[in-house]
Amino acid sequence: MPVKIKVGTTGKILMTILTDPPRESFRLSMLINDTRYRSLTFQGIALLVLIVAFAYLANNLLTNLAAAGLNIAYDFLGSPAGYDINQTLIEYDSQSSNARAAVVGILNTLLVAFLACITATVFGVTAGVLRLSNNWLVSKLMAFYVEIFRNIPVLIWIIIIFTIMTAVMPAPRAFRGDEPEATMLLGSIAFTNRGVYLPAPIWGPGSMVVVATFFASIIGVFAYRRYATNLLYATGKLLPTGWPSLAILFVPSLLVFVVMGRPIGLDYPVLGGFNFSGGIQIGAPLIALWFALSIYTGAFIAENVRAGIQAVSKGQTEAASALGLRPGRVMNLVVLPQALRVIIPPLISQYLNITKNSSLAIAVGYADITATLGGITLNQTGRAIECVLLLMLFYLTISLSISAIMNVYNNSVKLKER
Repeated sequence: MPVKIKVGTTGKILMTILTDPPRESFRLSMLINDTRYRSLTFQGIALLVLIVAFAYLANNLLTNLAAAGLNIAYDFLGSPAGYDINQTLIEYDSQSSNARAAVVGILNTLLVAFLACITATVFGVTAGVLRLSNNWLVSKLMAFYVEIFRNIPVLIWIIIIFTIMTAVMPAPRAFRGDEPEATMLLGSIAFTNRGVYLPAPIWGPGSMVVVATFFASIIGVFAYRRYATNLLYATGKLLPTGWPSLAILFVPSLLVFVVMGRPIGLDYPVLGGFNFSGGIQIGAPLIALWFALSIYTGAFIAENVRAGIQAVSKGQTEAASALGLRPGRVMNLVVLPQALRVIIPPLISQYLNITKNSSLAIAVGYADITATLGGITLNQTGRAIECVLLLMLFYLTISLSISAIMNVYNNSVKLKER
């Protein structure tokens, strides 16, 4: 309850208790006349109009489909697919269902998108930092990379890389004979026009313990580097991060690997007949798509990184150098953390572009979700509306998920007001 204080003519302090005016009861007219409710009223009306419009369009679609003797049904997903897929992450054959073929396509899309996001970030950050190098040759080479790769459509790069791989790389038969035309790298890795053949892990009893230890070591590396950074900011004490990170990452896993009796082995690719057997094959279409998306998007990320670094005041670099920090430490501990606030928002868009551009995989025969569900399955079943709706739902879900994850990280690095 507010109190009003007055000073009287005799110098005495007079206090008057002011009572709050009674609250006005709610009336319907306040939805328009009162500014507290007006915006909510208009938003509610707009939402209602939008719902009615979507309901009308949906009803119109269903009516027209019924008039044409068509209906929306997804029972075709349970029927046999009837086609093979050259590279899969799960068990699949031509008698598997269309739903399983779609799952194979989804996993293939997520695989190439994940790999391309990682490598594009590495290429982009490296090129963006080196483009600001004081070395004239290095900066010009990075500028050449950015201008060349970002100004040519990614589809052309996919076709160029795929053509080079299939035309230049040797065929598997070149590895046959006492004096082969081509030799395997380290005696276990073969680069051919069909793809790259690598040793495959053989998981024995206790192998999951080794894997769990390795992932725990990765968390330990991040925890140690965070501790070293916080200690530097708090006390100025500089701890080494290179060799301790490597030790934390590999030493525990190697110890557990030896103690458990070496439960993880390797299955090496062996040439038999006209192709290699055993090991893991990374097909030429996957490599072409992965590398093309990486170098193309990396050029855009490089410009984002360059802009973020240049947005940081030069006084920050000069102050860090005055404290005795080496240039690498200045970049990692002072410049990049501040530049992230400028880099992350456009970086989200680049990750989304990688995911959506992966639909160009059909150009080189890579079986992603667009090639399986939106291509072969659609043509065989004739269910265009159902397949397109599922494709839209998948890309919308994965795009919103990437945006949500990156926005959480963006909020963690933005400036906090106190």
